[in-house]
Amino acid sequence: MTGLLGDGLQIAADPLLPYWAIALLAAVGFVLVGFGLWQRARGSAWRGVALILGLLALLDPALVSETRRYAKDIALLVVDDSASQGLAGRPRQSEDAQAALRAAGEKFPDLDLRLVRTGRGTDGTPLIGTLEKALEDVPRQRFAGAMLLTDGQAHDVPPDVSALPGPLHVLLTGAPGEGDRRLVILSSPSFALVDKPALFSFRVEEPAGGAATVPVTIRLDGAETRALNVPANQDVAVEIAPRHGGASVVEIATPPGPQELTLQNNRAALTVNGIRDRLRVLLISGEPHPGERTWRNLLKADPSVDLVHFTILRPADRVMDLTPVNELSLIAFPIRELFEVKLNEFDLIIFDRYRRRNSLIPATYLQAVANYVERGGAVLEVAAPAFATNQGLFASPIGAILPGQPTGKLLEGPFRPQVTSLGWRHPVTKGLDGAGYPQTGAPPSWGRWFRAVDVTADRGQVVMTGPDNGPLVILDRVGEGRVAQILSDQLWLWSRGYDGGGPQAELLRRLAHWLMKEPTLEEEDLVASVRGEQLLITRRSLTPAPIGERRNVTLTDPDGSTRNVTLTERDGIATGSAPLNGPGVYRLAEGTLQRVIAVGDVNPKEMSDVRATDTVLRPLTDATGGSITWLRDGLPDLRRTEPGRSASGRGWIGLPERRDYDVTGLTRVALLPAWLMLLLAGGALGMAWWREGR
Repeated sequence: MTGLLGDGLQIAADPLLPYWAIALLAAVGFVLVGFGLWQRARGSAWRGVALILGLLALLDPALVSETRRYAKDIALLVVDDSASQGLAGRPRQSEDAQAALRAAGEKFPDLDLRLVRTGRGTDGTPLIGTLEKALEDVPRQRFAGAMLLTDGQAHDVPPDVSALPGPLHVLLTGAPGEGDRRLVILSSPSFALVDKPALFSFRVEEPAGGAATVPVTIRLDGAETRALNVPANQDVAVEIAPRHGGASVVEIATPPGPQELTLQNNRAALTVNGIRDRLRVLLISGEPHPGERTWRNLLKADPSVDLVHFTILRPADRVMDLTPVNELSLIAFPIRELFEVKLNEFDLIIFDRYRRRNSLIPATYLQAVANYVERGGAVLEVAAPAFATNQGLFASPIGAILPGQPTGKLLEGPFRPQVTSLGWRHPVTKGLDGAGYPQTGAPPSWGRWFRAVDVTADRGQVVMTGPDNGPLVILDRVGEGRVAQILSDQLWLWSRGYDGGGPQAELLRRLAHWLMKEPTLEEEDLVASVRGEQLLITRRSLTPAPIGERRNVTLTDPDGSTRNVTLTERDGIATGSAPLNGPGVYRLAEGTLQRVIAVGDVNPKEMSDVRATDTVLRPLTDATGGSITWLRDGLPDLRRTEPGRSASGRGWIGLPERRDYDVTGLTRVALLPAWLMLLLAGGALGMAWWREGR
């Protein structure tokens, strides 16, 4: 019955004896009556009537009337609000269909049509998940079915499709056969060795009838690396080598095609973390000295460093000295192998108190070291007193790449190294423990040194000074490589704790990593990071902003719009922040310095394929007896159907009537009173006796 209120009638029994006892009496009685009938005994039929009436009296049948309150059936209208639903006229289709379906649902007084929205998931369209969550509050006996208003791109359809307790109807926005050029990333490494090619693979899917080849642009950290023409609809592999340690952003893009629904899937951004292979360091100690072990302990403590260390115990021009033979090296100094065969395999070469001897390392090999730096290598010189003479490295071909030129003086006497104003901005020396704070006049608290080589620095960056405020630590870039000089051989005093010691290990670690181009130690750098909904920007520079002015960084959002971010400078670091405008690739620029950062999911699954389709959800509609309809062909009529009947047809979709109810009251009326039944049974027995007497 379809009304909200109705009466249900049924016959119920309230037996006076247990059912087994009544069954036993019935069996015995029918056997006796049957035997009488078989013997043709008079009155057997009346005895059978009496038996039946007696059994009915024992069962006490009654007419029971139920007062029922019928509950409304529940149907779900699940609306896909994902990003792909905002394309190509789909919002209007969706809004019109929602309004029409809700109006149709209101025409059925026994139907509760509930609207559910998916929202925008972080991992594609959560269409089925939204439906299942809504079903948690729906009793199965009242579920009349569900309607999905979507473009068909659902990313959470279970592989094992289980039938719902009602039909599932899919109403598709968009149009069949839509075309859209899109870039599909097939594989990309999460990590890659710095300067070593890593393999990326992708495919540009072009609609039928499109171009046979498609242009593709590849960028690494915002700089274009190559432009290619690749075959459409075929897998393509390219090699890309990260240029530095840490995160690098690889962007692959293709221009708009002849058919486009969105340009967002014409590009992809990938983050690959550059890691350095084991760093190879060549340490050449010109002579045994107390600070030699300091270098060795520092470099051997780093598991990522392969150290090759040679100490020159006795050069070839010193054939007579007091060094015992058993303390000399057992192998000859492999000059040719180090400086000709394997020179380019080293990431850093350290000359520690080296004294130039032509008979040991010829000038041609020292010239090879200078060329190695020009090509991108790194050299650190820790000057010995000999650097002030013509036996120092400055008098060799290496002198062309050294920023400090000796004056010929050796400065002796106690002094405390000082960080220069430039050094307070440089990441190698900024914030060293015990450095004091020149802005407030606080002097360094670290220990004294006692010897330094006097030099003039015509180039490079003097980050620490020594006696008479002369250069002590100089950093310089030469060609594609880097050079550093420490113009004293007293650094080891800090490691021994003399006079309070100092941050020897930290200074050497920073020096070595700056020389090997560690990104976090770049003196001119622009860095961005994400905190909550804000993009934090840090600009590090050796040149302060002009007085009264602030640094401005140009920020380009993923949609191509630009805005200026003003930074506030303090202690050589300028910082600022800007609100994020969704996930994607953000570009920062200040002058010639540019950086790229990928925020969030820059290749959302939701936008990877935005073509409307009827294939993804078809297994669900088939399993539930539902239907799939393209809204472009018209919105189907909404009907109520009988349970077990077809739930869809030409131009209509159906929601079965469940007729679930609650019983609010019962009325019981006996069909025949027990005394009347017994009286009738007695009469039947009297008729049997009368018939038998005749």
